[in-house]
Amino acid sequence: MSGYSAAVPPDSTETKRRILIAAQREFADFGLAGARIDRIAESARANKRSIYMHFGPKETLFDMIVSGVLAAMAEAVQFTPDDLTGYATRLFDYLQAEPDALRLTAWANLERPTATADEADTYSRKVDALSLRFGDHATDVLALILGLVTAWASASPALLSTSKVKSDEIRRTMLAHAAASLESTFAAPR
Repeated sequence: MSGYSAAVPPDSTETKRRILIAAQREFADFGLAGARIDRIAESARANKRSIYMHFGPKETLFDMIVSGVLAAMAEAVQFTPDDLTGYATRLFDYLQAEPDALRLTAWANLERPTATADEADTYSRKVDALSLRFGDHATDVLALILGLVTAWASASPALLSTSKVKSDEIRRTMLAHAAASLESTFAAPR
């Protein structure tokens, strides 16, 4: 049987990894509508057909990327309903280190405004856990905490250009004080 070689398909693991990395960068930079499969393929050194074959349409790939980023963030930053200040500062630190996570969630909120079942379930569990401390205010407290965490990232560059504070450490301290104040103000009596 010399000269015979079975047709063995190439291992697609490395190709998939490169596609996912390229897709995350593309979606973080351009969102769903602005992202181009051509650029993802070029960056990943893959062909468009392999992207569609492995991941389906662009919308499915986007949702997969956002879901993966949110899962990684949830694993890295454990939610602590009894210490929202600690949660807020850890989330702030994470988002400073992983800015794509915030960009992708912002794009998802703009371009995919309907919550997935996983997202709704995640927030429901957090709100339920906070309800013990904050009663009917649990949803609003969580929204305010998340708003505080992302305040600088979502502020106008024109506004930020007027700031004398340029240190993330000072902003982190300001966030901790604001979150602690929010926690103490709205906590239901035990």
